[in-house]
Amino acid sequence: MARMTLSGIKKSFGTVDVLHGIDLEIADKEFIVFVGPSGCGKSTLLRLIAGLDTISGGEFRIEDRPMNEVAPSRRGIAMVFQSYALYPHMDVYENMAFGVRLMGLDRSEIDKRIDEASKMLKLDPLLKRKPRELSGGQRQRVAIGRALVRKPKVLLLDEPLSNLDAALRSDVRLEIARLHREIGGTTIYVTHDQVEAMTLADRIVVMNNGRVEQFGSPRELYERPANTFVATFIGSPRMALLDVARDGDSLGLAGSGSLKLPRLPGSEERELVLGVRPDALSVNTDTSAAGFRGTVVYTEYLGENTYVYVRLGDGTLISVRGSAGVDLRPDTPVVVGVAPEAVHYFSRSTRERLAA
Repeated sequence: MARMTLSGIKKSFGTVDVLHGIDLEIADKEFIVFVGPSGCGKSTLLRLIAGLDTISGGEFRIEDRPMNEVAPSRRGIAMVFQSYALYPHMDVYENMAFGVRLMGLDRSEIDKRIDEASKMLKLDPLLKRKPRELSGGQRQRVAIGRALVRKPKVLLLDEPLSNLDAALRSDVRLEIARLHREIGGTTIYVTHDQVEAMTLADRIVVMNNGRVEQFGSPRELYERPANTFVATFIGSPRMALLDVARDGDSLGLAGSGSLKLPRLPGSEERELVLGVRPDALSVNTDTSAAGFRGTVVYTEYLGENTYVYVRLGDGTLISVRGSAGVDLRPDTPVVVGVAPEAVHYFSRSTRERLAA
């Protein structure tokens, strides 16, 4: 069992506060992803869980046992770093065996664990090779294998795919998802790539400036973002955010006209932020149609879909997803329609979600 509780976790380096009171409850066997921009504190939080850095404030528990003062080697945690950190003079077997030898296991148990991990990771034909004789994906699997042979309660992965090319990232991502299902332990994975977060996680922790912006399932974050930061960070292409003014049942956008929507937020605020994802927008060359007026900037053909980028009258650049047959030239005047059932509303002042 590896249920974890983080209560008011803080981290400071000298006078610089990096984490500002993190509260999380992580269930046993969950796959949790920390996601956020560079410098948001996600890797720092992972290092605090691993015990590699000291906690400045708050309490970290595993199964109700306080961990703040427990040495990293006694936490039942294994970590895979962004850099593979393999010993270049050791072959794959020796790299995987190094950590478990320090645990005092006998040779037969070490061999058994390496045999299990190498078969799981398809490394058994490579056990006698040195790291220089391996591809990037193979080295990453060795680093994961070295962690798995310790049979940890918790597996931590710090941006493990960042050094791989796009095709290999996809393959290794599937491998990590499979391993989590087979091992059955608790996994915490750090990335700045929201696609990795959406495809791997049971729940996602979205971080920004040392704080948790939202903690929930991929579906919750995509369909009900808590604020404009989460709304634009989760989803690709990003959600369009439009500064609109409410006038009765209409929303006006500077320089682009107004649009009537049947469902407006209950808040009395007049100035709102309207959030709409590309697949909830449509583009129309009939300039008398209902919607916001703009001009085509360029069209991006991606095979099955085409994205049309439109500059609205207030200067906002938005992307509209269309079918493969859409072909609009730059500078074409268009009207952007909005699917009313798919809009999101946020407060202009707080940037928090408003209920409609």
